[in-house]
Amino acid sequence: MPFVLKKFKAIKDKKIQIFLTHYLNYSPKIAQKLVSKGRVFRTDMSSFNPSDTIDCEEIFIGLFEGQSRGLKPLLEFNNFAIFDKPTNLMVHPISKHTAYSLLDEIRFHFGEDANLIHRIDAETSGLVIVGKNKKSEIELKDMFQEKKYHKSYLAIVRGKIEKELTINKPLDKEGLLIGVKMKVCSKEEGGKESITIIKPLEYNFEKNLTLIEAIPLTGRQHQIRVHLHHIGHTILGDPIYGIDDENAENYLNKTLKHEDRFNLSGSSRLWLHANYLEFSYENVTYKIFSKNDEIFREFKRS
Repeated sequence: MPFVLKKFKAIKDKKIQIFLTHYLNYSPKIAQKLVSKGRVFRTDMSSFNPSDTIDCEEIFIGLFEGQSRGLKPLLEFNNFAIFDKPTNLMVHPISKHTAYSLLDEIRFHFGEDANLIHRIDAETSGLVIVGKNKKSEIELKDMFQEKKYHKSYLAIVRGKIEKELTINKPLDKEGLLIGVKMKVCSKEEGGKESITIIKPLEYNFEKNLTLIEAIPLTGRQHQIRVHLHHIGHTILGDPIYGIDDENAENYLNKTLKHEDRFNLSGSSRLWLHANYLEFSYENVTYKIFSKNDEIFREFKRS
């Protein structure tokens, strides 16, 4: 399990947050986060509230400790690294019960100050940038926030796409399916600008599938998936878009049987892959391609 309890000798009558910052050298932000999320405990395992004073000889802190399963970074530089994430791996734990995520590998390789710069869905494979320290994390997240990067994806989609097209359709949350599903709507209906360029690369006549490159010019949730589904070219294996709401809900609740998911979506995984990243950092321009060729092998598989 990534979360472990660590024991520390305490000082009675000290405010818990002051003790964490002054004596255990946590930053005020991290100390506040640990307490507010209920990860600081007394010896009887009752958790401290932010305003509490220490009333015991020892305290326990639930800390995230990365556990490796052998995944190594694709590339490593002085202040950041790139992982080539496999499919079916969450980038971040959703709870303390999450057994394993990409963050495990990040913290295992680079320590507790390392963090994700951006996220991709669990079933989406491909490139993820990691800041190795707080300074690079802030700077690289600012770069993403300001859209000072280029990235592209590969996807296998249903049907034949014959020419390059630009999908300029605003997106908003649908309001169903645990708040995950997105929809195309007008700006007047609350939609946010969403633009994706689609380039067909190869067509498989026997399977009626097209291998495409998708270049998102904006960064909305599920943007590529929604845009492709909207134009009638749903991504192969998509368990949310292109199937009925009941089964999509079952998938999100982890109650959809493997064979039902395969029959409904056409595959046991979502065939979307973050293939290319280009950005500048500290006066150096990086152009990085994924080395994972699984999507090409799947497309050509008979």
